[in-house]
Amino acid sequence: MLGLFGSPKRSHAADAVITGAGSGIGAAFATELSRRGGRVVCSDINLETARVTSDVIEAGGGRALPVQCDVTEIEQVQQLAEQAQSWFGGPPTLVINNAGVGAGGAMIGESDLADWTWVLNINLWGPIHGCHVFAPILREAGRPAGIINVASAAAFGAAPGMAAYNVSKAGTLSLSETLAAELAGTGINVTVLCPTFVKTNIVGAGRISSKSGQLADQLMRWTGISPERVARTCLDTLDRGGLYCMPQPEARIGWGIKRFTPTVYTRAAGLTSRVTT
Repeated sequence: MLGLFGSPKRSHAADAVITGAGSGIGAAFATELSRRGGRVVCSDINLETARVTSDVIEAGGGRALPVQCDVTEIEQVQQLAEQAQSWFGGPPTLVINNAGVGAGGAMIGESDLADWTWVLNINLWGPIHGCHVFAPILREAGRPAGIINVASAAAFGAAPGMAAYNVSKAGTLSLSETLAAELAGTGINVTVLCPTFVKTNIVGAGRISSKSGQLADQLMRWTGISPERVARTCLDTLDRGGLYCMPQPEARIGWGIKRFTPTVYTRAAGLTSRVTT
């Protein structure tokens, strides 16, 4: 299927591999890709939740394969690639590095270094492993394909008390920009997703202080959008050949202000946090 100016619609009839597909944005990506006629490998560190997503797709007439994968382990990501290619009968056409966790509530120097390690291993090394393993496979296939890395508006938001999470997402943003430059002209489009609040279980499943967690829950209820809407918007961005997907206006506004007045933006973020916490 062709999109704008005859470019291929990479999200349609895709052979897709998704990490963190057991819930939230990952599950939404999986079900939306199935609706668009794709076959989906649903990977998650929890095989049972991956099976739940796969069962939903199969019940709707689609095709899905649940696979257990810990994205912090390069060997498991390599095994994921092997399983996917075996099931598809060839290389995938879309890879979504989505697995992620949340952490926050303590300032730099006060937060536990074990939390830094945990967050960076999943949120940053996960996408690094995914790109390291799958980018060469997609390049060698020599056909239109896509890679989506799930970052966050936290990549540029500089919210105090969220350093480990912010750094992990900033790294994912930079990884995506660099990979897009390296893959220019190959027919492989890279899109990095940077949402603000999305109605998922990331707060409850993360390492977030009770006070910060309560605030995040409130903001998620008041301003958060559904993971299904995020997935649709991001896949449409991929189809248009876009690098950045910021599905909410506050993300796009924050991105613009940060780029043009970074010093003012960062100071304002600090002052705002003192008012709201």
